[in-house]
Amino acid sequence: MTTHIYDGRAVINGARVPARDGQTFDCISPVDGRLLTSVARCGQADVDAAVAAGRAAFDDKRWRGLAPAARKRVMIKFADQLLAHADELARMETLDMGKPIQYARKVDVNSAANCLRWYGEAVDKIYDEIAPTASTALALIQREPMGVVGVIVPWNYPMIMAAWKIAPALAVGNSVVLKPSEKSPLTALRLAELALEAGLPPGVFNVVPGYGLEAGSPLALHMDVDCIAFTGSTRVGKQIHVMAGQSNLKRAWTELGGKSPNIVFADCPDLDKAVEAAVGSIFFNQGESCNAPSRLFVEAGIREQFLEKALALVPGYAPANPLAPDTIMGAIVDQTQMNSVLRYIELGKQEGAALLAGGEQALVDSGGCYVQPTIFADVTPDMSIAREEIFGPVLSVLSFTDTAEVVRQANQSIYGLQAAVWTRDINKAHGVARALRAGTVHVNQYDEDDITVPFGGYKQSGVGRDKSLHAFDKYTETKTTWIRIDSPV
Repeated sequence: MTTHIYDGRAVINGARVPARDGQTFDCISPVDGRLLTSVARCGQADVDAAVAAGRAAFDDKRWRGLAPAARKRVMIKFADQLLAHADELARMETLDMGKPIQYARKVDVNSAANCLRWYGEAVDKIYDEIAPTASTALALIQREPMGVVGVIVPWNYPMIMAAWKIAPALAVGNSVVLKPSEKSPLTALRLAELALEAGLPPGVFNVVPGYGLEAGSPLALHMDVDCIAFTGSTRVGKQIHVMAGQSNLKRAWTELGGKSPNIVFADCPDLDKAVEAAVGSIFFNQGESCNAPSRLFVEAGIREQFLEKALALVPGYAPANPLAPDTIMGAIVDQTQMNSVLRYIELGKQEGAALLAGGEQALVDSGGCYVQPTIFADVTPDMSIAREEIFGPVLSVLSFTDTAEVVRQANQSIYGLQAAVWTRDINKAHGVARALRAGTVHVNQYDEDDITVPFGGYKQSGVGRDKSLHAFDKYTETKTTWIRIDSPV
């Protein structure tokens, strides 16, 4: 077994530093249980230092004082650094959280780099406004960076989730303090180094690894943090909003859980494509995606045919070593998450769902954390596996006969992140899409969108939107300057 020693120290004010109290935690790979490194277990003192570094950088204008075109050039170099170190980052991500290395390289590294580049390119093309006034006034409406932005990201897409938040926040001139998940901290720390190499001034981008209560809460409660952006569970997201209000009423943006409905009508234009999308999207990233289509509604007339085709695809998603170049489904992030997924599978059995495939731990002797791709049929809306976010490779299949009823069931969720509709009837497609309470609705495909459109949810799936030009709104203040003009002519 090849051992790679990674640097687990925090990045504060442009330097790699241990936690102030010297504490660390072990970073264990879910691939095979190996110890990757010891990581700085940051706490209040470290968060204070990172925020102070960010505030000093903001106040002296070493970053925000640059012309947008100058910040753009640094952001593009930052993106280029990711691509130049793509193989290193992909391997690090795979070892740290278990996803197949082919996707870590093709999807995660490329998407994160593209995000940094896109916001860098956009920032010198965003114009402020002049309001319509009488000739005695000039009214300017301008965006200004907020100050110090706290960012807390999850473990399922560590690089992508970080990029979605830090890219627009940095591009407009903010300082950032990033707290990655303790389950997958390594690429975030490396990103901070690459940002420095690209020319980002010290103190502008700081990374403090650690546990939620010890590092995340101090960041959300910090009186000198102007904005907190969080992606993670709905339970913790609610706490983030409370802490934002309890402290300095900082702006709080959250992208939270999902239980996305995928509705396939009998007049679906391409059944094979619908099956491939339904199976591929729930098992992609081991099912550890907030927008995974975990509730599949299939019209009764095509249910048996659909399930037959779906089950035929399942063997192709058998878990395997994520470091192998052809692996499709890798490891669950850690033992705790694997046990949670297996608990939901047992609940599905106990509550009467029909287990058609999978349902067991896989590769038990590997030392890693693996779960078989699992499909339940005969699921009813009241079952736990139809209501609660599992965050694993578990598909719940429900059937329907009435359009209005399936829309009602699809909307009968505390979440509203994403949804899909498959039909060749354009009236049905538009009507159902409009009726679904979700931030994104896909029609005759799943998850083919890109950085140009916003991402976020209704209801308890969060507040605010990542991606697209809309993300700039989260990290800027809007200022009006009204100027009196007493013209002599």
